[in-house]
Order: sequence, then structure tokens, then C-alpha cells
Amino acid sequence: MRLLLLSLAVVFSGSAMAQSGKALHDAACMECHASLGGGDPYELYQRDDRKVRSLQDLESRLQFCMRAADVSWDSDQQKAVVDYLNSRFYRF
Repeated sequence: MRLLLLSLAVVFSGSAMAQSGKALHDAACMECHASLGGGDPYELYQRDDRKVRSLQDLESRLQFCMRAADVSWDSDQQKAVVDYLNSRFYRF
């Protein structure tokens, strides 16, 4: 029983972190990505010639985009955004 509760807590906390990452991403990134993706903000993640090819690339790209968007996310917020993008688009 205890193991089941612990497993559920991990699943739900992971889900909450992904939701947090999605909310942070959507608030800071969608406008710029829509302009770069021809109106579709998700195009950048799905194109064949995307620049992100590894988890390390994704983390580096996030740093670049944070500077471009002038956002200051702490390490937990950055992890949440990386986790969201990785689970939704990349799956490294």
C-alpha cells in the first residue's frame, strides 16, 4: 500500500511539473515561436531540421531562449520547461 501511494505521488508530482513547465513555456515562448514558425508556435519543435538533437541541446537552447525572451526562471522552473518539452516533443 505504501509503495502504491509513493508511486502515485511521483506520477502526480511529475504531471504537476509538466503542467508548470507548459504554463511557463506558453507564457514566455509562444509569441516568438509563432512568428518564427509561420504562425504555428509548435512548428519549431516538429520540423525535420530542428536544432535540438539531444537533452543537452534542449537545455542549451532553453538558456538561449530565456535570454532572448528576457525571462529569469530558477533551476526548478527550467527543469519543468525542459521536462515538458522533452515529454511533449522530443522524448530523449
